[in-house]
Amino acid sequence: MLEVKNIEKYYGSKNNVTKALDRVSFRVEDGEFIAIMGASGSGKTTLLNCISTIDTVSAGDILLDGENIAELPSKELARFRREKLGFVFQDFNLLDTLTIEENIGLALSLNHVDSHKVQEQVKKVTEKLGIADILDKFPYQVSGGQKQRAACARAMVAGQSLLLADEPTGALDSKASKNLLEIMTQMNQSMGATILMVTHDAYSASYARRVLFLKDGRLFNELLRGDRTRQVFYHEILDVLALLGGDISDVL
Repeated sequence: MLEVKNIEKYYGSKNNVTKALDRVSFRVEDGEFIAIMGASGSGKTTLLNCISTIDTVSAGDILLDGENIAELPSKELARFRREKLGFVFQDFNLLDTLTIEENIGLALSLNHVDSHKVQEQVKKVTEKLGIADILDKFPYQVSGGQKQRAACARAMVAGQSLLLADEPTGALDSKASKNLLEIMTQMNQSMGATILMVTHDAYSASYARRVLFLKDGRLFNELLRGDRTRQVFYHEILDVLALLGGDISDVL
């Protein structure tokens, strides 16, 4: 579903070049939940930015559903983001002047989807996430957990191929973090969402089924959870982080 092929990313001028990504390659199958980890400066956010089309690669290819992101003209990128990518943000990014229903269906409305179709799709995804009873409320009228579910519903409502999350629990307390991770697990297991999550937190990464580790812009290691419990997987992630070296506090 997603194929990253030998991508490189350089920043800076001719005499002062920084290589943020160095021949990174991996595949993401449909329905996978993958975490990307690494110390500060390892290239993990740059990688996500390239996949999300926020940034462009210096070399290599990124294919999503067979479409080469690197070759898309600029006028096609906005359409590609709306149709193929969903985003889960730290602070939900819900608009207080719109109802929960309007927030979730906003991207569809902007794409001129028929209003009845928008209502159908919003109802379908919110029923699965257990928030169909708050659609007429405004964000300031619902709980933090309900806001999280609304934000996740918005990320999936158009049938996006890939959900991208950059440090989604970074600004949340432990209870809210656990709630969000459980929602994302539900989206992955019950709704078939394919999720790519950048995180510095081993606890968050332990909810994924596979973890990719970056070091100095290269893939350093990879862990598959398999049949192991999340607790066992968590400790295996910590072991790999210890092998990364450097300032381990950056990734713990």
